[in-house]
Amino acid sequence: MFDRGVSLITNVRKNMKAKVLSLWDRAMLSRRFIIETINDQLKNISQIEHSRHRSMHGFMLNLIGGLVAYCLKESKPTLNISDVEHNMMTMP
Repeated sequence: MFDRGVSLITNVRKNMKAKVLSLWDRAMLSRRFIIETINDQLKNISQIEHSRHRSMHGFMLNLIGGLVAYCLKESKPTLNISDVEHNMMTMP
């Protein structure tokens, strides 16, 4: 996964060596609970998680329907990303 540019970021525990984290990674770790809340809402409230679809069309219909239902929700959790953090995210 690292060869493809994917890196996993976690908090440092006391039995781990300390690593320097970028400002963006540190900000996202502090907002991880909001990201987990969104994933939980997508799986449970919008009913996206379903393991036995009978066809690819049924899977896609369920996934798109759940995403539309989530988009139409009135109150959604937000990450409250500042302009500086947003610019850091879009920089290569």
